[in-house]
Amino acid sequence: MSSIGKDLRKILGDKQVLDLPEDVSAYANDATFYIAKKNPDAVAVPKTTKDVSEIMKYAFKNKIPVVPRGAGSGLAGGCTPVHGGIVLDMKKKDRILEIDHKNMSATVECGVVLNNFNRELARQGLFYPPDPQSMSVCTLGGNIATRAGGPRGVKYGTTERYVTGLEMVMPDGTVMTPGGKVMKMSSGYDITHLMTGSEGTLGVITSAHLRLLPMPAAKRTIVVTCTTVDQAAEIVSEIIAAGAVPAMLEFLIKLAISVLNKYISPPLPLLGEAYLLMELDGSASQVEDETRDIKRICTGMGAVDVRVVTDDAESATYWWARSRLYPGMLQIFKRVITEDITVPRNSIPEFVRRVQAIAASTGAFIGLAGHAGDGNMHPTILHTEISEEMSKKAEKAIEEIIRAGLDLKGTISGEHGIGIHKNKFTELEHGADQIELMKKIKAAFDPHNIMNPGKIWIEEAR
Repeated sequence: MSSIGKDLRKILGDKQVLDLPEDVSAYANDATFYIAKKNPDAVAVPKTTKDVSEIMKYAFKNKIPVVPRGAGSGLAGGCTPVHGGIVLDMKKKDRILEIDHKNMSATVECGVVLNNFNRELARQGLFYPPDPQSMSVCTLGGNIATRAGGPRGVKYGTTERYVTGLEMVMPDGTVMTPGGKVMKMSSGYDITHLMTGSEGTLGVITSAHLRLLPMPAAKRTIVVTCTTVDQAAEIVSEIIAAGAVPAMLEFLIKLAISVLNKYISPPLPLLGEAYLLMELDGSASQVEDETRDIKRICTGMGAVDVRVVTDDAESATYWWARSRLYPGMLQIFKRVITEDITVPRNSIPEFVRRVQAIAASTGAFIGLAGHAGDGNMHPTILHTEISEEMSKKAEKAIEEIIRAGLDLKGTISGEHGIGIHKNKFTELEHGADQIELMKKIKAAFDPHNIMNPGKIWIEEAR
């Protein structure tokens, strides 16, 4: 039993603290291959905001690192502890506090699982658009902390657009409530959205006010088979340029479709090298008009096949299978490193060509998929074995992919966050002056640097 564990038991009681080696080791990584060099000393499982506040008062007084954690489904090492300390497992704060139809808003605790929230909203004819692919397990607090996205970002935007207010606990235990339920606010600094995307480095998000939408009246799925990867990328650019706005517009290569076919009924014929998977939504007439326009564009550009799926159950299998792509790849390959680069949408064809060239020059096996409708591409390094040689190839490929994205005026992360995985590249995107400004902001919130240290940028020696 660790000394930190003993102290936490005095605050929370025995049942809300874990500190046996076999328990804390389960919190040493997220969904990536990053493993903590030092396991957390203890895991605290708060059930109330008061619990979180008391833990933070203790950690602040004793200068103990604290790492907030949702479901641990992140892909950037964001909730991997770097210096031991306390991991805050927030999954027990999982109540939907209010669904307010008249205000089209909801108030939820940070541990609410996104899919559970969506199911409750659907029963009431409501809709929360952000849809990270880990939605079956990820928590809303984790989504907010990383500004998570997903396929619907092309039409509806990502998580930060739907967060209107927060309850948060500062590093010293102070509870604050920036923002609120109002849809507009122009009063003071925007602390709500500074916290949104802060990856647990400024404080602990305990609950949130979220904006909701009415459920769309009609939906339609379209599957486009393309002769080449280049052709698929060009079609995406043409659809966007024509002003069509699908709710979702996904780019997938043949390898990805072969994985998806394990879940799709009926499976897709492997007739092309790349595929586009789209969902249109809105009024029935709007969906019909957009279906006709997109089918005309794809046919005119020489697509092998344009399939309009009219059966709702069949459509659902495509989107469920798309959410299973990452775990499906893990069943085939020894290691899967999913990159997360967003480029201007008209730069997608050039980005695709550069990724293909990087694969050829480095010898890395790179799969390619992405939320192409908003320019968020996911080149994926696939390891057929775990070896030093493959790791070196992957490291070189990742750096070249990131530099290619930045060269095309993109960003190093569209939805996964920075965490450990990309902290050495943050200055490459933002420059030294912006990094210094970020450090000053962090110091104002967290003077002892106890909140998730080692993330977003390379930290100085402690």
